[in-house]
Amino acid sequence: MSPSNRDNAVAFLKQMTKVTSALKGFMRQKFKENNINITFEMLQVLRYLWEKESVNQQEIANAIIKDKASLTYLIDNLVGRNLVQRTEDSQDRRNKIITLTPAGKELAAMIQPWVEEMYDLVAKSGTLEELETGLQLFKNIHQNLQKKG
Repeated sequence: MSPSNRDNAVAFLKQMTKVTSALKGFMRQKFKENNINITFEMLQVLRYLWEKESVNQQEIANAIIKDKASLTYLIDNLVGRNLVQRTEDSQDRRNKIITLTPAGKELAAMIQPWVEEMYDLVAKSGTLEELETGLQLFKNIHQNLQKKG
């Protein structure tokens, strides 16, 4: 790989880290302004449940790319905030089913507009073609890293 291409790859990854941090910061600011005591990582769990309603813990871990210990910690915190509940799977007692509480469903209505606002800001950042190219680039990077991993 040529030095300039490697330099661009390094700059690209640094910028990607800044974007990730900015996305988290955007949501943290909304949480702070509205006295909502959750983290961005907890939001990832909640958003998955807002789409699926009731799923086992492993499915959530796979979807949001968290290891089991990290997810257990997040779910414990969400249970403590009365946003989700954990029940045993009737098919397999070792499996835990995670379900939104009424408070967790209520929070979705409040947070969803902020998520949409964040997506709209991202969408304004480039043309459709630029976003499609960027998406393909992320897919290629992921595939290359998966092959080596």
